[in-house]
Amino acid sequence: MTISADTVFSNLQNIDQVDPVTSAIYREQAQEVLATPSITLKLRTAIADRLNRANNDLALHTVGSEDSY
Repeated sequence: MTISADTVFSNLQNIDQVDPVTSAIYREQAQEVLATPSITLKLRTAIADRLNRANNDLALHTVGSEDSY
């Protein structure tokens, strides 16, 4: 199933409000969009920024002081 880059961008905005499985699907879809050269650089950059923020937030909330990340 092909999903539009705009939908991926929108999904990343709400990634912190979905369950872990849906979050993983959103991240995978974002990676697919980032690897698609036909998507404009501006949109790929915006998606990469949102994905990066989501990944940083995930690391802050799931990694404890005893964990190595």
